[in-house]
Amino acid sequence: MSNFDAMRAHMVESQIQPNKVNDPRLIEALSSVPRERFVPESRRGTAYIDEDLEIAPGRYLMEPVVFARMVEAAGIQATDTVLDVGCGPGYSTAILAHLAGAVIGLEEESDLVDTARGLMLDLEIDNAVLEQTKPTLGYPDQAPYEVIVIGGAATNIPDTLLDQLADGGRLVAVIPERHVSECCHFGSATLFTKVGDIVGSRPLFDAGIPPLPGFEKEAGFVF
Repeated sequence: MSNFDAMRAHMVESQIQPNKVNDPRLIEALSSVPRERFVPESRRGTAYIDEDLEIAPGRYLMEPVVFARMVEAAGIQATDTVLDVGCGPGYSTAILAHLAGAVIGLEEESDLVDTARGLMLDLEIDNAVLEQTKPTLGYPDQAPYEVIVIGGAATNIPDTLLDQLADGGRLVAVIPERHVSECCHFGSATLFTKVGDIVGSRPLFDAGIPPLPGFEKEAGFVF
């Protein structure tokens, strides 16, 4: 067992499983996907700590526990098509690909898209594709989606994404309530569910993660 294998096993056993994550498919995915490959080489030694890791200026890899609990709450089935919004270098896409039938990862930064595509090839993940686009637009070409995952705190959930949810579809995101620091917004991980044309939501658990650029609430008009 390599040092990274041991760190990954420790993450699952000491962080993930004690925090109400029980889906065996998700546990298997978290145990097998090499998280250290998705962070800059200089940060690989910290790849498995339970913190958000900066992987590019203003962009973060979500802390493992928050991500895992959100994914489990989405109830992803093996036949689902999942939209991974703001996927960065593709770690979330790789995990979701172990659970779903197909995953579309959206990322605006070209360097991160290139990294993610290369890692999908290296890891022989053939049911995920990466698209370079503005994440707030979603990806209507492959809609509707049974599940949408937003990879950062999102004060505003655009209607364009909710419109791309299937009937019975689920969207998970952290909805911030206040700023804890310049990079961390504290709020609630929230599950949105669409039934017909109606979208309801319920809070899942408290969470503080960095914001995903583009998902800030629009400022109101001031005289």
